[in-house]
Amino acid sequence: MFITPAEAQGFFGGGEGGGGLGAFFPIILIFVVFYFLLIRPQQRKVKQHRDMLSVVKRGDRVLTGGGIIGTVTRVKDNDELVVEIADGVKISVLRGTLSDVINRSEPAPSSGGGGGNQGGGPTVVGPGEAKPGGLLGGLLGGLGPKK
Repeated sequence: MFITPAEAQGFFGGGEGGGGLGAFFPIILIFVVFYFLLIRPQQRKVKQHRDMLSVVKRGDRVLTGGGIIGTVTRVKDNDELVVEIADGVKISVLRGTLSDVINRSEPAPSSGGGGGNQGGGPTVVGPGEAKPGGLLGGLLGGLGPKK
C-alpha cells in the first residue's frame, strides 16, 4: 500500500545518473516566465517610445528628460529640435532626450468642406498621450476631474 523509499527514489529520478532534460526544466520555465512578464513588455514599451519620437513635429508640446516642458518650434535635423520653453526662450534638444509628447498639434484644417475637429467632438488620443480622466476615469466611464 505504501511506497518504500527505494521505490520512491527510483520513481522520482532520485537515483544515480538520472536527470537529463528534467533537471533543466525549472530553469527553462523561469526563462519563459521572465520573457513574458519582463522582457516582452519592455520591448513593446521601447518600440512605442521610438514610434512616438519619430512623429514629433512643429507645434507639439513636449517633455524633455530633464523635466522641461516646451513647444517644438523647428526641426533642425532629423535628431535635433528647437523647443520654446518660455516667450522668446528657445533651446535645442536631441530628439532622443524627449520623455513624452504632451499635446500633439492638430493638422491645419483643410479649406474644403467637412473634416477636422471643430465642433468639440471626441478627440483622438495618440500613443504616449494620457486619456482624459486617467485610469479610473476610463474604468468608471469617463468620470474624471473636470477642467
